[in-house]
Amino acid sequence: MSNQEVLVPQIEGKWWKIAGNPDLGPYNTERQQPLDFGIWQAADQTWQLVSCVRRTGCGGRGRLFFRWQANSLLERDWQPMGIFMVADPNFGERIGGLQAPFVIKYQDEYYMFYGDWVNICSAWSQDGKTFARLLNADKLSGLFTEGHRSSCRDPMVMAYRDKFYIYYTGVPAGKGAIYCRISSDLRHWSESVVVNRGGEAGDGPQDAECPFVLYLPHQYSFYLFRAHPAKDKDGYETSVYCSPSPLDFGVDSDEYKVTSLPVEAARIIFYEQQYYIAALQPDLQGIRMARLKWVPKK
Repeated sequence: MSNQEVLVPQIEGKWWKIAGNPDLGPYNTERQQPLDFGIWQAADQTWQLVSCVRRTGCGGRGRLFFRWQANSLLERDWQPMGIFMVADPNFGERIGGLQAPFVIKYQDEYYMFYGDWVNICSAWSQDGKTFARLLNADKLSGLFTEGHRSSCRDPMVMAYRDKFYIYYTGVPAGKGAIYCRISSDLRHWSESVVVNRGGEAGDGPQDAECPFVLYLPHQYSFYLFRAHPAKDKDGYETSVYCSPSPLDFGVDSDEYKVTSLPVEAARIIFYEQQYYIAALQPDLQGIRMARLKWVPKK
């Protein structure tokens, strides 16, 4: 790192709820919980929120996607819009295996990335609301994986200069890590590289989840948000790493760790010159949002 003062994210003010535990109709259960999610602005300027809901009655692994919508990012209690997507075994997806959607806009088109319990998959949309799966040469939705039992999941994409960097969780041989691949078109991806693993957060199967990476221009640095079980209390926390490289946030090292946040599944949104953070409710009964600011590291 350079000698310049390192900035770290800090939650500003109070949280507000944007989504609760949804009504899934015939798939409702008493144990269901909304988890990892994506937030984006559709072509009609409405805001979209899609969450993976687990422990539902949809069969198989019990997970599906549910959608909410708002006219403003700052609204409370977004409008429930219904079930957004379920896994389709005709395209090679595990029944009930959908995980962690993420959407990025590129050249007036929308690309969604998600997990199917084994692979990272993708879908495409013109309006940012209705998506069609992108299929490979075998007519399957899987883009890539780190192996049959690697449980690839939690993808997100960062655009930087003329490239796209997709970060995701992989757990080959039970060792959790954050992986990255690079693309110039969001359809064809490089081989993978491990960009973060281990350190104080651990290297177990749940120790490197929900990666989110952003570039802070005035800091000339990349920030990785990584969720993992808290070491001194129940629930999860998010470790934050700051690095000059988008491909190295410390492997079996905390060299780049700068702070931690008491949240799970952090998503950072920059809108109208203001940063916001969205995360799961602590009781896993919904999704919340707060303002985020950057302050000098103490």
